[in-house]
Amino acid sequence: MKPASFPLRLSRYLRLVAHVLYGLALTATSLHFLPPARQIRLKQRWSARLLKILGVRLVADEPFVGPGSLLVANHVSWLDVFVINTAFPAAFVSKAEVRDWPLVGWLAARNETVFLRRGSRGHARIVNAEIGALLERGRHVAVFPEGTTTDGSHVQGFHAALLQPAIAAGSPIQPLAISYRLPDGRYTRAAAYDGDVSLLESMQSIIAEAEIIARVRVAPPLQTCAQTSDRKTLAREAREAIAARIID
Repeated sequence: MKPASFPLRLSRYLRLVAHVLYGLALTATSLHFLPPARQIRLKQRWSARLLKILGVRLVADEPFVGPGSLLVANHVSWLDVFVINTAFPAAFVSKAEVRDWPLVGWLAARNETVFLRRGSRGHARIVNAEIGALLERGRHVAVFPEGTTTDGSHVQGFHAALLQPAIAAGSPIQPLAISYRLPDGRYTRAAAYDGDVSLLESMQSIIAEAEIIARVRVAPPLQTCAQTSDRKTLAREAREAIAARIID
């Protein structure tokens, strides 16, 4: 398949800049004065528009995902957040360092991101309470239990502690398998944001492709119970369900 032409790449860059500026203005001014349901719809539409500008087409399973689910996904790219937000709008759990990133940290903090400081049990309890409160209000919360990104060809081990808020709240754990492919079905690592790949390099690779298919496979939800669920078992089952679907 031929790569994107120069005029198409240039158009994508220009539209991307305009779209990001629009998102910044919306976040800084009117977003938080809107009702929660309206905020969620706007974030979903903004994410969908971003994917379209970048030439990424979302193909997602359509089984019912119950309200207040902990969405558990493999992590390939910075695009994953927008792919999930387009398919199943959610709050996200991110490492605390992201809060200090220029621009990105500010945007994340203003958009229902829960920041996790690793290695602090006291802070983990606070974060778990925040996540539990969101789940109990019927909001989806998304986590990437690998704790890092891969090239999308495999799934690393899951950190089981990230599943604890769902267990405590009795909320379902919903595995999501994310993969990026070319229109002919072949695997592509164009979207990958792993290893030494920079954000700019990843973006350039995405924009250079004529089209990328972002596929989200939805596995059966895993039910939880605060008294009987074992988070390590649930983490293993979620990982196995995702690993089976990224190659399917």
